[in-house]
Amino acid sequence: MLIAVDKVRAAADDRKREYRVEELAEAAGITTRTLRFYRERKLLQPPRKEGRIAWYGEEHLSRLRMIGELLERGHTLGGIAELIGAGESGRDVAGLIGLEAAIVAPWSDETPVRLDWKELKNAFGDQLTEENTAEAIAQGYISIQDDGITHVSRRLMDATTELVAEGVPLAAVLDASRRTREYVDAIAEIFIEVVSEHLLSALSGDTPLPPGEAARLTERILRVRPLARTVADAQFTLAMDRRVQAEYAELLRQRREYGSEA
Repeated sequence: MLIAVDKVRAAADDRKREYRVEELAEAAGITTRTLRFYRERKLLQPPRKEGRIAWYGEEHLSRLRMIGELLERGHTLGGIAELIGAGESGRDVAGLIGLEAAIVAPWSDETPVRLDWKELKNAFGDQLTEENTAEAIAQGYISIQDDGITHVSRRLMDATTELVAEGVPLAAVLDASRRTREYVDAIAEIFIEVVSEHLLSALSGDTPLPPGEAARLTERILRVRPLARTVADAQFTLAMDRRVQAEYAELLRQRREYGSEA
C-alpha cells in the first residue's frame, strides 16, 4: 500500500507545476494586479483554462522573472514587449538579451576609492583648493561626502597622487586630464562608428534577425572588445615614441644653438 502511495506522489511530482493567479504572483514576487496588467499588455502568454479557473505554468513564472530582470536593467515595458514579440516571431529572446548585455557591458574595470579629508590633505597639501576640487567634480571623477571624497578610479587617483608627489602641480594634472578626455572621447567615437557600421548594421533596420544571428553578433562583439583596447593602447604608445623622439631632437638642436652662441 505504501509503495502504491509513493508511486502516486511521484507521478504527481513529475507533472508540470501549475499555479493559480495568486500563487503565480507570490512565486514571482509581484502583486496580482501587476500580473493582470502584464497580461493586458500581452507580456504574458495566455494561461490554461479549466472551466473558470486559469492555470499558469513554469513558463509563465520564467517569463515574469525575465520581465523583472529586464525592468531592473532599465528597459521599459514597451521595449520588453518588443523583445518578447521578437521571441514569439521566431527570434531567441535570450539571444537578444545576451547581445544587449554584450553591447552595453562596461568597458572599464575601475575600482572606486574613498579618501577622508586628512588623507587628501596629506597627499595634496595646499593644492587641495576649492578650484581644484570643483574641477575634479566637473570632470566627474569625485563625489563629495562629509568625511571625504569618493574617486571613481583607484588607478587614476593613485596616478594623480604620484604625479603630484613628483612635482607636477595638481592643477596641471587636472588640466591634462580634461584635455585628454576630449581626445579619448573622439577615439571612442571612431570605434563606435566602425562597430556600428560593420558589425551591428543588422540591428539598424526593421528586418527581424534570422535565428542564431543574435548569438553570432554577441560572439563578435566579445571578440572585438579586447581588440579595440589593444589598438588604442598600441596607437598611444607609438604616438608617445614619435613625440618623445621629436621633442628630444628639438632639445638637442636648441642646446647646439646655445653652445654655438656661447
